[in-house]
Amino acid sequence: MTEETALLQEAGVYEYRHPLSDAVAYQAALAGLQGQIKSMTKREGGAVLAATGWTVNGSAAEGRVMLRDFSRLMLRAYNAEADNLVRGLRPYKLDSAVERLGKVAATIAKLGKTMQIRISEDYHRLRVRELELTADYQAKVAEEKEREREEKARLREERRVQQEIERERARLDKERQHYANALAALQAKGDVDGAAQMQERLARIDTAIEDVDYRAANVRAGYVYVISNLGAFGEKMVKVGLTRRLDPLDRVKELSDASVPFNFDVHALFFSEDAVGIEAKMHARLADRRVNLINQRREFFYATPHEAKEHLLELAGSLLQYEETPEALEYRQSLTQAKGR
Repeated sequence: MTEETALLQEAGVYEYRHPLSDAVAYQAALAGLQGQIKSMTKREGGAVLAATGWTVNGSAAEGRVMLRDFSRLMLRAYNAEADNLVRGLRPYKLDSAVERLGKVAATIAKLGKTMQIRISEDYHRLRVRELELTADYQAKVAEEKEREREEKARLREERRVQQEIERERARLDKERQHYANALAALQAKGDVDGAAQMQERLARIDTAIEDVDYRAANVRAGYVYVISNLGAFGEKMVKVGLTRRLDPLDRVKELSDASVPFNFDVHALFFSEDAVGIEAKMHARLADRRVNLINQRREFFYATPHEAKEHLLELAGSLLQYEETPEALEYRQSLTQAKGR
């Protein structure tokens, strides 16, 4: 296994050897395999092999007892190591665990050479397969937990969007009623100029209500954003995503939480009736630069803000505002203070 592969596996990029559908399927396969292992470890089960016709002091019976006892001892040592490897296994350590178990089998064969005591190849293959299935099971469980966590996060975000829309709609309805009452009072007094001004305000409120209703009905509409975090990720990494929040900066502020040392900088933030489509096209264009190759919801890419801008211009046609240089205020101030120490 190359160093690069080992690092990828340690980071969670694990390649399945037995691609079953879910963790439950792996659990069932493991249970069946462990049943076979138990069966082979029984007397005459074939887990350990030894010479035949061995005698002690001319006694074939004593020879059989000695072979049986030493065989059990060797099998117990092998199984103890295999069990420890299974219990302490992590997916990225699979290859080293298989190699370790192979060395144990080779050592037993070397120590038992005189009596030809060795672990059978069939039994060794079963235990190697157990390690492989265990690694796959662990990876699948972690994958399903991450997917569940992301789905919960997505649902929370959708609830926030819905609550924002409902609050804004209620606020606008209340404000419209206030202006409608004022318009009726002005009209009753015959105040033509005042009524005209109030009518304009009502028209603006109606437009705002239409916009909110449109956002509620059109799930593809929203804000596409390009953000970076110079202090956390360097100059050549951006996050490209979308949010349906009425105030998109709320989402950026949430991303700048305690999990990163510095706040994110916004390079682009613009509304689109098809934000979903633009985001998908941006991700497709930057696919070969994706940071996380497994989890597609981690929307970070090895690209500069300038490179992201070029793609956005081609997709959006025009950008009212785009900041290529990140402000990174806290990061730059931290550097200044660090130099002054």
